Amino acid sequence: MSSRSALEQCVIDSLEAYFSDLNGTEPHGIHGMVMQTVEKPLLQTVMRRAGDNQSVAAQWLGINRNTLRKKLKDHKLIK
Repeated sequence: MSSRSALEQCVIDSLEAYFSDLNGTEPHGIHGMVMQTVEKPLLQTVMRRAGDNQSVAAQWLGINRNTLRKKLKDHKLIK
């Protein structure tokens, strides 16, 4: 059994493809790019699974409800 989760391996594979696509060009802002790319679908999926209940979603994510609300607004998932 692998010590890596399927999700972790997916991230690794995606990053390796990203570096390969750069063809030697130096990357910049990788952390922000990855966080922006991953956070929105994470929030969308958790909110859907939590029945759009922000309190439940925040608990599942391990963050404060106000933090979740700010992130949802930042990603234009709520008004």
